[in-house]
Amino acid sequence: MSSTHAPLIDSHLHIWTRDMPLTATAWHTPPTNAPAEGCIRTLDEHGVVLAVIAAASIHGDYYDYVCRTLRAHRRFRATAVLRPTTDLFQMERMREEGFVGVRLMFSLSDEVPDITSPEYKVFFRRVADLGWHVHLVDKPDRIAASIAAVERSGPRLVIDHMGHLQTPEGRNHEGFKAILAAIERGRTWAKISGRFRFIPKESADQYALDLLRVGGGDRILWGSDWPFAAYEGQVTYKSVLDDYYYLVPDIAMQRKIDETGLRFYFG
Repeated sequence: MSSTHAPLIDSHLHIWTRDMPLTATAWHTPPTNAPAEGCIRTLDEHGVVLAVIAAASIHGDYYDYVCRTLRAHRRFRATAVLRPTTDLFQMERMREEGFVGVRLMFSLSDEVPDITSPEYKVFFRRVADLGWHVHLVDKPDRIAASIAAVERSGPRLVIDHMGHLQTPEGRNHEGFKAILAAIERGRTWAKISGRFRFIPKESADQYALDLLRVGGGDRILWGSDWPFAAYEGQVTYKSVLDDYYYLVPDIAMQRKIDETGLRFYFG
């Protein structure tokens, strides 16, 4: 059956204000505020009930505004960028506030930490023990090794934006094959999101089809990527919903993806 209904949960969006500190390597400077109040208004206008605030790499480990939002609005969960030396007590407090995972935003960096190091092994073990997940996006030639490193330490894994691996090999690239294989092993999920970030955006469709074929509704999540960093004024919430309905036209599958997101982030 083909139709549409408002997603229950948006598993990937951001909130910020322009006065929040940026990292020295921030790839984007937001032209406008994207406050929690505006986010809630957008969700309500489109009938979306719950949402996950993905850590914005441009703010590094500054998550104070997200933390205050979690305290004020229990309809949100969030991920954070954390240093591997973050102690267990801090992570336990964050879990009480509504944080559910850590984000590794490596796709824009030529040099990244050694996540096979002893300190990262301890860090990932703590992530797993807390019931959190690792939220990963990486370069095509590194993602297979990054997946393997996370899997060895035990936490669940979520892949951003369908992998966002724009390579000449397309879906035949070894990095994308590694994502599909990880999903099949049962501890990895992938987000159908960010179609507008592919050039052209139709090139994302081949990845979405393979992810849906392998993951079904049990290992797939949907996210808007609001407020569309670097695409402000070009992309709207309605347009990303239209992309979602195009990629996932079956209402039964849409509902299954809703159920997966509810269990994964709010269960």
